[in-house]
Amino acid sequence: MTRLKRFEEFRFVGARDTMTVYDTDDSDQVEVIRARIEAEDLMSRKLLQTFGPDTLIEAQNRSFSPAT
Repeated sequence: MTRLKRFEEFRFVGARDTMTVYDTDDSDQVEVIRARIEAEDLMSRKLLQTFGPDTLIEAQNRSFSPAT
């Protein structure tokens, strides 16, 4: 499985428009976020976010909800 281009070092990537965090080690979630990146141009609209530390807990501390 390949992580998202430009975010290869990060497991969790958040979409700021929906405040949803995606686990890029989960193939189903990767497909969802890739489709959104293409269809909604999230990259150029600067609506993607990573977290430090790269954990689900940190994403939730920043008010992101896990993708289902």
